[in-house]
Amino acid sequence: MSTNETTSPSKRYKKESPANHYFSYIASILLTMIAFALVMYGGLDKSFLYAFLIFMALIQITLQLAYWMHMKEKGHLFPIVGIIFGGIVALTAVAAGVYWTWW
Repeated sequence: MSTNETTSPSKRYKKESPANHYFSYIASILLTMIAFALVMYGGLDKSFLYAFLIFMALIQITLQLAYWMHMKEKGHLFPIVGIIFGGIVALTAVAAGVYWTWW
C-alpha cells in the first residue's frame, strides 16, 4: 500500500477554527440582548413583538444548529431530516391542540 492511497484523518476532515464558535456565541448574545431590550421597552405593538421574537428565535436556532451542532457540514442529512420531521410533528400537534381548544 502506497502512502498516496492512505489519507490521514486530518486531511479527510476540514479543520474548523474557533472563529466560527466565537461568531456564533457573540451573535447569540446579541440576539438575546436585542430581544430583552425590545421586551423591556414595552412601547411596541404586541403582535409585532411576538412576530419579531419568533423571527429572532428562528435565527438563533439556525445559528445553534449550524455552528454548535455542526449541521452545516457534509454527511448530516439524516439528522437534518429528523429535525425537520420533528418540527412538522410538533407544529401539527400544536395546531391540533389549538383547533381542539377553540373550535
